[in-house]
Amino acid sequence: MKIRNKLTLLFTLLVATILLIFSLSIHYFYTLYRRIEFYNRLEEKAYTTVRLLKENGINAGVLHTIDQNEITSLYEEEVTIYNEKNQAIYDSGNTPFPVTAEFLQQVRDGKTIQLHSGQKEVLAVRYLHDKDNLVIVISAVDKYGFDKVDILTNLLTIGGLASVVLVAVAGWFFSGNVMKPVTTIVRQVKEITASNLSARLETSNNQDELNQLARTFNEMLARLEESFAAQKIFVSHASHELRTPLAILTSQLEVELMQQNLPDLYRAKFESILGEIHMMNTLSNGLLELARASADANSISFSRVRIDEILWQARKELLKKNPDCQIVIDFEEQPNEEDDLIVYGNEALLKRALMNLMENGCKYSASKPVHIWLLFKPENIIIRFKDQGEGISSEDLPHIFEPFYRSHRTRHIAGHGIGLPLALKVIQMHKGSLQIESDEHQGTIATVTLPVVAA
Repeated sequence: MKIRNKLTLLFTLLVATILLIFSLSIHYFYTLYRRIEFYNRLEEKAYTTVRLLKENGINAGVLHTIDQNEITSLYEEEVTIYNEKNQAIYDSGNTPFPVTAEFLQQVRDGKTIQLHSGQKEVLAVRYLHDKDNLVIVISAVDKYGFDKVDILTNLLTIGGLASVVLVAVAGWFFSGNVMKPVTTIVRQVKEITASNLSARLETSNNQDELNQLARTFNEMLARLEESFAAQKIFVSHASHELRTPLAILTSQLEVELMQQNLPDLYRAKFESILGEIHMMNTLSNGLLELARASADANSISFSRVRIDEILWQARKELLKKNPDCQIVIDFEEQPNEEDDLIVYGNEALLKRALMNLMENGCKYSASKPVHIWLLFKPENIIIRFKDQGEGISSEDLPHIFEPFYRSHRTRHIAGHGIGLPLALKVIQMHKGSLQIESDEHQGTIATVTLPVVAA
């Protein structure tokens, strides 16, 4: 999950939790207040009724009429007054709440009882008047109070949900604003490659963590640039410096081998040394080309080149170097336009990359032909190389693009392990891709994809 989404989610959950606790607290305390307030009303009504009956001398019939017509009467109100013999001396006319003698005795002993019976709330209190110890039992439904609770519940629910939605939207924009510097850093980092290590992240005078991160990253880039530059200079200079003594040794050995009276023992030794020198020369050239392919692409000249011509030239040079190779090139389909054959790149580097792939196929095909197919797509040219060798094991396949990596199964075959890494770097420099598919004893397929100029 992206950090922006995570921040939005956490922020929304946090605020939603606070809103939920706040809403539940309001609902709980309002419900508690409603209950207390209603029982106070019941108590007030109970004492008012008994005072009218006992202190003001109003008889039960008149009091009943007053109760029926009073605008302050409670919903489904029922008032019953009991004397010391547990006889009802007054009943407001509705069905009285059923009580027991034990219940009434508890109230006479001074206990105020509050209880629920369905939607009705019941209150039982005692009233002392002269020698009378009366018990008043009053019950009613707090219809208006419950309606208010329902309205409050709906308001809190709708308001809470609407608030959560607003918080989620606000959190999305807030997290986007917070993560904007991170997004900028990610975009800038993606633009930095091995060919433009001189690029740096934008920083400001702020001392926040993100600016510290950007400055630390710039310091790391500076160290990497210095390291890469030293590596390229070393490889380039070393390869150049090796060429001169290797060329001198080669020429001297070739002159010695031209002598007719050279003993066979020395001739065999000189030929062996000459072979090793040729391998060192090949390695030196490969290192130089690898350093060149790793250099800044802006320093290498690019132009419009025909990929089919480069392919045939690479085949011709490889056969001149190794006449035993069998290279079969097949055009599966003819391009619709000439531009479908043209790519934008460096001819020498492309030729070297394609020749390396051909040479690898020849090395590991055990004198069997290497087939090359050229395919044309609307935006790409696809070149597929297929050999008939023993294939690459699953253990070796992840390492084939590592420079100087050689499998223990192929150490008897001449090579230095820089052909595929060089080919990969050249093709990536041309914004293409190189994929290797292989199964043991089934051969290897190398697929090169290059964008055409028209695309």
